[in-house]
Amino acid sequence: MVSSQLSISLDGYVAGPEQSRQDPLGRGGLRLHEWVFGLDTWRAQHGMTGGDRGVDADVVEDMTRDIGAYVMGRRMFGGGDGDWDWDETWQGWWGDDPPFRTPVFVLSHHPRTPLVMRGGTEFRFVTDGIESALRQAREAAGDRRVSIAGGASTVRQYLAAGLIDTLQLHLVPIVLGGGERLFDGIAPRLEQTAVVAGPTVTHLSYRVLR
Repeated sequence: MVSSQLSISLDGYVAGPEQSRQDPLGRGGLRLHEWVFGLDTWRAQHGMTGGDRGVDADVVEDMTRDIGAYVMGRRMFGGGDGDWDWDETWQGWWGDDPPFRTPVFVLSHHPRTPLVMRGGTEFRFVTDGIESALRQAREAAGDRRVSIAGGASTVRQYLAAGLIDTLQLHLVPIVLGGGERLFDGIAPRLEQTAVVAGPTVTHLSYRVLR
């Protein structure tokens, strides 16, 4: 099973305008994820205690259960564009103990030695395309799920190739007015399977039809 989940604004953006290394989610983009920061499930994944328990926390617990590998794009991993030689010290946005705790396959045009982190996360850099990354992720995951983590361009490529089975969108009631849209240039056929209303966000689950 290959799944993906993203927070999205009412006007269809998953990141705000003017994305940069200093502001990877773009202007206003962090607001898309504020709903998750105080949840006990999210805090536990990031090595923190406490937090709120409710329907949103249940959704986070369910969507992260039984994931055996992740795939993400170079921009989500960060560190700028181009060859890695300029700064091999870049280890992602998440510190030395990332929350993934499984292999993470990073799409890149430039090779880099695998990066082993604390807690079981290992970033492996794939230079021969999305299908190769997914094949390697499936092998690493075994009977567990593979998650296409993002960003928008990466998820779009997998949707366009028909390689995602389920898509979950966390609809946040904000209007960004610009940035990066999830569905630019693609029109996947989706069958709704669940709707869960949280206090500040609505969780929409879809089966991606072939």
